[in-house]
Amino acid sequence: MKKAVALTLATAMMIGMVTGCGAAAEGQQSGETQNAADASAGETENAQETEAAGEAAASGDSYKIGVIQLTEHAALDAANEGFVAALNDAGINYTIDQQNAQNDQSACQTIAEKLVNDGNDLILAIATPAAQAVAGATSEIPILVTAVTDPADAGLVDSNEAPGNNVSGTSDLTPVKEQMELLTQLLPDAKKVGILYCSAESNSEFQAELAKAACAEAGLESEVFTVSSSNEIQQVVESMVGKVDVIYAPTDNTIAAGMATVTMVANDNGLPTICGEEGMVDAGGLATYGIDYYQLGYMAGEQAVDILVNGADISQMPIGYLSADKCTLKTNQETADILGVDLSVLE
Repeated sequence: MKKAVALTLATAMMIGMVTGCGAAAEGQQSGETQNAADASAGETENAQETEAAGEAAASGDSYKIGVIQLTEHAALDAANEGFVAALNDAGINYTIDQQNAQNDQSACQTIAEKLVNDGNDLILAIATPAAQAVAGATSEIPILVTAVTDPADAGLVDSNEAPGNNVSGTSDLTPVKEQMELLTQLLPDAKKVGILYCSAESNSEFQAELAKAACAEAGLESEVFTVSSSNEIQQVVESMVGKVDVIYAPTDNTIAAGMATVTMVANDNGLPTICGEEGMVDAGGLATYGIDYYQLGYMAGEQAVDILVNGADISQMPIGYLSADKCTLKTNQETADILGVDLSVLE
């Protein structure tokens, strides 16, 4: 019942979206951290928080932060960079331990236990499986999540409005309805959509339900195709050829990391792919209309500063969502040329 309510609320949010939706420089690094890119997000909106962060740095206060990232792909990497940039912009002193599970569930558990045992002041978990692993390892250390579609549906919080425990963060709920509208604009003759995702990721199942509803609303048929691991991607995509007119791949981590394989098969067989985020388009997908993961991570970094410096109560910190103007259109001209798709219809 809780999942159905979460789905209803999320669908309502998507319908209500405005169309056109539209490490550390200051601290020492450990693990796999690299210097974050220069922040483009501007100053933190709350001037009092910025001032408090500066005072903390001046007083010599230092914080230990652990990061667990599920796997390496463009969206999650960008969220990580945004998080670190926000910490640096706040001017706080910190050390950061960057850990990557390489899309291995058992590694998520091991890393989660390590970060908890190391006594970090705060842990960032990037993607749903990583977040679930850390949330199962501690109920005391503040945990921020990012690139998680629906934290309540994933069992991480009591509700997205009032978490009620030691977990909060930012959601990467994408504008699925608008992505389907993009699909019909680019591919007006398409009649059947193949929804491709990994069955091991609860966030992807949630998005697939939204996609099925959006397809029905747009008058499109849909069929679900799932993989249980990256090893099955090529076989499953090959099975879609001749059965569907277009692939829709949500912000699924396994599919995102394996997009080169998806597009190798799909593009060679004239099968367009509408994606959940722009990194998947860069890897050969046709187009997306989605959120900026750097900004998503930056927002989580601002939450971290509020918790560490200002003592904000994470149990009462609502899950953050990017505003409509943070959604962007992304297309791949090379893929469009291969598929014979006219991108000028979007102008």
